[in-house]
This record gives sequence, structure tokens and C-alpha cells, in this order.
Amino acid sequence: MPAPRLPPGPVARFPGQLLYIIGRNPLRFISMLADGHGDVSAARIGRQRIYFVKHHDHIRDVLVTNQRIFHKSRGLERAKLLLGEGLLTSEGDFHLRQRRLAQPAFHRQRVAAYAETMSRFAARRAAGWHAGEVRDIASEMSALTLAVVGKTLFDADVEAEAPEIGEALTAALEMFNIAVLPFSELLEMFPFGPARRFRRARSRLDATIYRFIAERRARPADRGDLLSMLLLARDEEGDSGSMSDRQLRDEAMTIFLAGHETTANALTWTWYLLSQHPEVEARLHAEVDALGAGTLTADDLERLPYTRKVIAESMRLYPPAWALGRRATEDYAVGGYDVPRGSVVLMSQYVTHRDARFHPDPERFDPERWTPEGIASRPRFSYFPFGAGTRVCIGEQFAWMEAILILATLARRWRLRLVPEQRVAVQPLITLRPKYGMRMRLDARRARQMTHGAPGSRRTPRWVSYDRVYRPSRSKSPGMAFSTRCHASLVADLASFHAILELPFALSHPRSRSDSVSSHFLPAYLVRDSQP
Repeated sequence: MPAPRLPPGPVARFPGQLLYIIGRNPLRFISMLADGHGDVSAARIGRQRIYFVKHHDHIRDVLVTNQRIFHKSRGLERAKLLLGEGLLTSEGDFHLRQRRLAQPAFHRQRVAAYAETMSRFAARRAAGWHAGEVRDIASEMSALTLAVVGKTLFDADVEAEAPEIGEALTAALEMFNIAVLPFSELLEMFPFGPARRFRRARSRLDATIYRFIAERRARPADRGDLLSMLLLARDEEGDSGSMSDRQLRDEAMTIFLAGHETTANALTWTWYLLSQHPEVEARLHAEVDALGAGTLTADDLERLPYTRKVIAESMRLYPPAWALGRRATEDYAVGGYDVPRGSVVLMSQYVTHRDARFHPDPERFDPERWTPEGIASRPRFSYFPFGAGTRVCIGEQFAWMEAILILATLARRWRLRLVPEQRVAVQPLITLRPKYGMRMRLDARRARQMTHGAPGSRRTPRWVSYDRVYRPSRSKSPGMAFSTRCHASLVADLASFHAILELPFALSHPRSRSDSVSSHFLPAYLVRDSQP
């Protein structure tokens, strides 16, 4: 039997070099795969062959056309430690049943009903800010989106619990970084260290979610939140059954974790980009000033087209989900190369979104790319911040509406300025976070009519682009290179990248026109069917 045809790719100059690069600088590894090797490249990490595809046709083939032969394996299995059998982790018939039960919670009327809640929470956050303050906007956006998810999912105000919940989430995610490593099952048995912290964190989160479920079962009614819908859902196409408490817990935990992290990061990067592009900021302010002073609703979304463009362009440059991977369950061919069964196929929104073939002058922050004409001129899968295919993010519509309304509500009252000493770099973990937070000064502004200026023309500073921002930290002493601290950081970062190779960033849910949010406030690329 002839050997499989292998695509080009980086080759380690010494044993362990690629593994070290992945651990210290994942985006550098991605750039090594993407640059100079064509649309399909490959590298071997230990016994695992990793294939990287960056062309929109190949991305469509993996995520849509041939999705049936791609699964997610170890990363997804290990995620069950925290998420159980939720939409993200379940497979097969059980996944289909859970999808049918959850689907009504994301119909367009239900999602649109959350708009006022999102706007009210954003207005309350804006009222608590004071002119001249310096705040970490990454933390502010995380707390805000956590509060929104708590209210819309559980009909509960969790802002008072936000610090404790945030601490528990951090501990749980830290253990997940370790759990995806080989032989991690042995570590779970240890009664100390990360395993012990994870069990405590999971118990803390479980107690909160099960409390909400018990309270709701005691007084069943549709209170307009997602948990109500999940409790009332019946599988009309299957056994007519409903979700058990355990199933409710798994779905709620999945949405709770995924529902705030991605939007918080998208908003944080958007505020940063606006602070660097005052002409774009001026157009945004002109648009939100024209809305008046009332609470924004779903009906206002059609009056915020430029705000939507700003967020779309922000997620092009800094996609919250920066990479995703699939494992081939059958032999597969892509771009003329063979992909043997069991291989991992890696795709990166960060790379494809910056491909000059599809996005000219890709480092330039220009919301005018997202005019109807601009969208129509680009291939569908040259931009996929929420994934694609039948496992496209179930919360995509929710996230778009939340980001637009929060940005517009806060921008009515505030202008944010990056403090001079703030370091800006991306941290590619499960999501694309700002590595050093995002400390910004709050400047109060008065709503006023403003003329629309020219679209933003300033480029994104090169020191935050993917080929420059990541530099392995330099030790003060050469002997520090393999110190305990450096080794621990390498293991944690490597585990995060391992999760990316096998763990999707989108909650499972098929998108169809029947349950999409009305196209009157979503751009055209969000209401297309996910088909080739």
C-alpha cells in the first residue's frame, strides 16, 4: 500500500521543538503552519499528525459538506467532567433528542424577548461608572455578560454572586487544561491540588444550578427565561419525554459557561479598537445618539447597522473562538492530500479572517467591509466566528443581539480610552482573551448629533497582530528556561492548545431559517443556510 501523500509543513529542528512552540506561543505555531505552505499543511506532534486548512473551500468541506465523518474525541470526552452530556459534548441519537428539546428556547421571538433585559443590565452598569475612573474593561464586560446570562437563563440576579461564581469557573477551567493531557485520569484521584479545587468548584456551580432547577420545579411556569423553556420542553418527535434534572443541569452548565465568555471577549476587543480609531468611534456615537434616551429593544437593532458592522469587524480581527479542530473518523482527502483516519484537522478563524485574498489590507480595522455589497463579494466561509454546519453555535443569535445592545447602550454615555501604560497582547486559550486585561479610562460624553465621517482608515497596531504579538517571555537568567514556573506555564498552555485541537467552540445546534432571528436585525451572512 503506498504511503499517504503528505502536505508540506514545519519540521522540528530538534526533538520537542514544535511541542515547545505550541506550549509557549500557540499562534506562532499556527502561523508556522499557515505561512509559506499553501492552503493545506501538516505537522507531527509526537504520534499525532495535525493537518491545517485555511482556504474557505476546505473549511466548508470539513464543517459542512463532510461533517458526518468528523467527530471530536478526547477533548470533548474530558469536557464531560464539567459539562456532562450537554449539547456541546453529547453525540448521536441522544444529542439529536437534546437538540430538539432545546430548540424552542432559541426561536426568534424568544431570543428577541431578552433584548430589554440586556439593555437594562448594560444601563445599570453604565450608571455605576464615574468619569475619570480607570477600570479593567475585560473584567467589566465579563461581569456584565455573566449577569445577563444569569437573568435570561435562570431569571435570577447573579451579580452579587459574580465574584464567587467567577472564581469557581476559573478553577474549573484550570483543571480542564490539565484534564485533556494524557494520563490525566490518574491526576483526578489526587485529594489535593488542581483536582481538589476542581471538585470544589464543580460542587459550587452545581449547587447554584440545582437550586434554580428545584425552585423552578416547585413553581412551574414560563417566566420567559431559557430554564423555563427547557423545563417545559417535550420531545414531540421522539419519546415525548422531558429533561431530567441531570440533563437540565448539563445544558444549563454548558450555556452558562459558553454564554458569557465569548461575548465578553468580543466586547473587550471592540472597546480597544474603538479607542484606537476615533473616526470609527465618532460614527458609532452619531448612530447611537440618534436613538434617543429610552431602553433599547429588539426593534432598535435595525437602526444600528454601523454598530453591527463595528462588532463584525472586531470579531474578524479578534474572533473569540480563534481555532477549532475535528478528528477524522474515516480516511479523507483535502486539497489533493490524504488525511488518514484518526488525524486532527485544524482550522483557525484568526488566520482565515486575516487572509488578504478574502479581506484586502487585513490588518486594517474597517467596519465598511460589512456593507451588503462587501459581504456578497466574499466567500461564505472566509468568515466564521461562530463555526458552521449543523454544530454552529446555538447561541449565535443571542450573542449578536447582546453585543450590539450592550455596546450601543454603554457608548451613549461613555467614551473609553486605553491608559498609556496598558500592555496589549492576545492570550490564545480556549477563547482569545487580552493577556494583561484591558485597563481603560472612562470619559463621560453628552449625546449629540454628529456628522458621519469617513470610515476608519487606521491600521491595527502591528504590535497586536498575530505575527508580532507573541514572543516567548525572556527569562532574566538563561537557567530559568526550564524552571518549575516555566514548566508549569508550558503544561497549562499546551493543555489549552490540546483542547483546541479536539474541542469545538460552538454549542451544537442546527441553524435553519425557521428558527433564525428575523433578518430585519441580522446581517445577510447570519440568515443564510449553513450549506455548501
